[in-house]
Amino acid sequence: MSDLPHLTATGTARMVDVSDKDVTRREATATGQVRLSAEAVAALRDNAVPKGDALAVGRIAGIQGAKRTPDLIPLCHPLPLTGVDLDLEVIDTGVSITATVRTTGRTGVEMEALTAVSVAALSVIDMIKAIDRAAVITDVRVEAKGGGRRGDWRRSGPDHADGTDAGGDSV
Repeated sequence: MSDLPHLTATGTARMVDVSDKDVTRREATATGQVRLSAEAVAALRDNAVPKGDALAVGRIAGIQGAKRTPDLIPLCHPLPLTGVDLDLEVIDTGVSITATVRTTGRTGVEMEALTAVSVAALSVIDMIKAIDRAAVITDVRVEAKGGGRRGDWRRSGPDHADGTDAGGDSV
């Protein structure tokens, strides 16, 4: 019925069997943004957020999110993560988030990197919502992946939001 690896011949969902894949070092980087009002950006820059250090909370939440990905995404394999780096930076339009996740395993960590960015962004919104109820999470996407059977990949162009092909380059 389907050539998709997450579906059986009858079309039911299943977890892909990765037991025959090689164990290799794998890494993925994802990014995203929380768009905020000028008032919220100023509060972050001045360390004046009423709930405390929004960036520190977002960083820890993102790490926890990466570790809990298989609990949130039904068909993800539980992986032994060997590293999770999160960078949250206040920019003029809000907060820029970058997550890099690493493992040595049989499948990639793209979903863990995306989850880390998403959970970090949700935590920033929770911390800042008293100042900016209109905060928006945007542009969450994989920027690069490394390792595995298909090798390395890096985003080479604009995202799909504007109708263009994001493509990707092998590196």
